[in-house]
Amino acid sequence: MSWRQSLIRIAELEVETLQKRLKELADRRDAVFMILESLQEEADAEAAHARKSAEAAWYMAGFRQSMKLRRAKLNSELNLIAQEEEGVRDALAVAFEAQKKYENLAETARLAAVKVEARRESAELDELALRRSGGW
Repeated sequence: MSWRQSLIRIAELEVETLQKRLKELADRRDAVFMILESLQEEADAEAAHARKSAEAAWYMAGFRQSMKLRRAKLNSELNLIAQEEEGVRDALAVAFEAQKKYENLAETARLAAVKVEARRESAELDELALRRSGGW
């Protein structure tokens, strides 16, 4: 394996790693949204229970404060995930650029080698033609 192919493989590995990281972040974000939905369902159920029971209504203020804190914590986690996601997307763009650069470098080197080989073959054929025609 040439050094160009090694560079391409390393770039591909970096891209794959960043894509996996991006998927993990998306999964984490989805999990947080699910928790937020379940909190809303819990809040709705507690509010319905408080409407039916005067005793439960007394505890509603504390419950609402607790829900507010839990939502704030989850929203801050969502913001953190969004920031991480942005960073990973930027790194992924850079990794894609590097991979493309290495692929272009390898392709240019391959084309240059093909040109050299074509010139060599042409020179050999010219020499062979000169020998057959008695020009030497």
